[in-house]
Amino acid sequence: MSKPKLLSRIMSIFSSKNQVGIDKAGNRYFTRTEEIDGVMKEKRWVIYKGERDPTAVPVEWICWLNGQRKKAPTPEELMELEARRERVKQNIELLKKKEEEERSYGAGQSKVIKKLDSPDLRSFMKQFPDLSPDQIQGADDAADPSVNTKTKERPSEPTGSGATFQPGTWQPPS
Repeated sequence: MSKPKLLSRIMSIFSSKNQVGIDKAGNRYFTRTEEIDGVMKEKRWVIYKGERDPTAVPVEWICWLNGQRKKAPTPEELMELEARRERVKQNIELLKKKEEEERSYGAGQSKVIKKLDSPDLRSFMKQFPDLSPDQIQGADDAADPSVNTKTKERPSEPTGSGATFQPGTWQPPS
């Protein structure tokens, strides 16, 4: 590199830097455009406040420094993101408390798992005024294949063989 080019590059470092922003920790972010091999490139860097600690740089600024963001984060955006992080922390605390309560509740009592009822076909069929009460009763019985339609009782033992056998229809006596 020739002396005039080297001198102009050194001068450009000090004269053409533009401060883009400051983060919450006081780190300052700069940019400058310079010509490298005939191509104009933007250089971005940070000047740390106090001791050099890369872990103190917020994610938004890291993305800007690496070129993943075209524009630097605005102060409004940084305040909004900080408020969002605070809400997430509060939600995490609430979830931890709720989980702890469930854990302490579960230690004292056993959970009862309730079998969900199947849809009530009779109430559904009542929506149709053209059906008679006998048809509604027949539809209710037809919905439960384990009920004997003649005696209206559940079988106590599995029944059926051959072509009439239906797997899963037997229910234990209650």
